[in-house]
Amino acid sequence: MSDAPDSPVAAPADDLALVKGAADALTQLRRRFQDAIEEVVVRNGEATVYVARAAIVDVARYLRDEPKLLFNLLSDLCGVDRGLEADPRFEVVYHLFSIPHGYRLRLKTRVPESACEVPTLVGVYPTAEWHERETFDLLGIRFANHPDLRKILTPDDLEGHPLRKDFPLQGY
Repeated sequence: MSDAPDSPVAAPADDLALVKGAADALTQLRRRFQDAIEEVVVRNGEATVYVARAAIVDVARYLRDEPKLLFNLLSDLCGVDRGLEADPRFEVVYHLFSIPHGYRLRLKTRVPESACEVPTLVGVYPTAEWHERETFDLLGIRFANHPDLRKILTPDDLEGHPLRKDFPLQGY
């Protein structure tokens, strides 16, 4: 990590050069959302930006609306259970794509089990509606202000969330 004065976190310059289009996006994000960008990881030519939960909507809206960036497609959203010992236990992962510019960016937000809720991105990316429902159904991560947060894949009478690491193989 470099010690760039305008940002709390930075990926090495050599790594950023490998990320098509993302170097500018990362620089702009760090300048605009200094306190909300927790970490930037560049691996295998792909950038992942860890964003504070409270800022995920503002960061996503900025990435979508900023003319030089235009990450106008949420291609995927999923949840990850990092395990019972992990702190925080969960992550929500957002895969963004800029159709006009042809580049990708991954956002992640960390979610502790004790406060298992993230603001919804439905107002920014309408396609988030079903992705968030699936994540809620399978992992139990709630999305605040979601317009229709209910099960989408599992039966209504199923207890628990089957993609959690502590879900029993036989069910409850």
